Amino acid sequence: MSRRIAVAGAGMAAARFAQQYRAHGGDAEVVLYGAEPRGPYNRVLLADVLTGRHDPEAIALPHGAGTTVRTGCEVVGLDLAERRLRLSGGETARYDELVLATGANPVLPPLRGLHGPDGSGGGRRGGLKEGVHAFRTLADCARLAEDAAGAERAVVIGGGVLGVSAARALAALGLPVEIVHQAPYLIERHLDERAGNALRGHLAALGVATYPGNRARALRGGTRVTGVELASGYLLDADLVVLACGVRPRTGPADAAGIAVRSGVVVDDRLAASAPGVYAIGDCAEHRGTVHGLAGPAWEQADLLAARLAGTGEDLRYTGSRPMTRLTAGPLEYAAFGEVGEDLPGTDVLRLVDPTRGSYKKLVLRGDRLVGGILLGDLAAAGDLARAYERDDPLPENPLDLLTTDR
Repeated sequence: MSRRIAVAGAGMAAARFAQQYRAHGGDAEVVLYGAEPRGPYNRVLLADVLTGRHDPEAIALPHGAGTTVRTGCEVVGLDLAERRLRLSGGETARYDELVLATGANPVLPPLRGLHGPDGSGGGRRGGLKEGVHAFRTLADCARLAEDAAGAERAVVIGGGVLGVSAARALAALGLPVEIVHQAPYLIERHLDERAGNALRGHLAALGVATYPGNRARALRGGTRVTGVELASGYLLDADLVVLACGVRPRTGPADAAGIAVRSGVVVDDRLAASAPGVYAIGDCAEHRGTVHGLAGPAWEQADLLAARLAGTGEDLRYTGSRPMTRLTAGPLEYAAFGEVGEDLPGTDVLRLVDPTRGSYKKLVLRGDRLVGGILLGDLAAAGDLARAYERDDPLPENPLDLLTTDR
């Protein structure tokens, strides 16, 4: 029998791995086992599918000639001794090497009234009450679009990257939208307070109201949601609610098989898990205590592992990623990377604010190196800054030129 590389998952990391494995001349049989009913697609573009900017078919991802994709065929169990997978349909499948690319599940917040009266939710993810949606898959997107067509007011719970993207998309569909966010300002993991407040102004111009520093306590309504009750007691009317409260690495089969798991599947610098012949990449992988949960690091991991398993990069080691988060959606655009906090040891901060244009630019420097930055409302310099950050290149004598030079 030919050598077989099984990939548990058929998302962005899995597709990238398969494509790059072929690009490196790998000749093993590669099989992707995906839980969803369709092949790999770019999850980053789901908000654009919701607005109608892209058709679902347009965000499909290549996965390399000769790769087999088994859709609707989730890996639910692992037999490490026999090197076999147990699949959702009841069959088993062998592997020689196994790549765990199982991604992550959306976190459902502990809200009263989250589920329908009988807990069924009419077949919705997790038995959610009618009108309440997670936003992680194309199926989620299709259900949300159908519901949005007849809705009058929407509330997005969570003001991180996904929540802001979902709110912007719903506003583009003509809905009044409100964001409830527990942190003191939006996208607090990647932005500073001034950028978060500037982003709030951009959203207001699009018809999105935001409530930072507020926690949703309960959902009102019986079979269908009618409002969101805040911890303060204030009630937001809504017949459509989107949950954007983060994700959790999908590690169940690995954990049950005895593979080392903390927040994610623990991998070393070879991206190898604790079991022989098993690797992990993407949203389910934890490397040096970090689960990145972003597309850029997932693809970097996929590229490296593909080269290693194809035999062209046996000496390669993954030492971490320096990712940039980015959103470009009409008038709403930002990019952020690295350390962006104030008063970091040994750092200097350059900042340009243009209230008239609604732009905010910040660079955090340590010596002649760029260690973080935020661009909001003007991304002309994003490419140059991203390259300098990723390569750890020395900056020009006057780093301000990076923010002021026309491109």
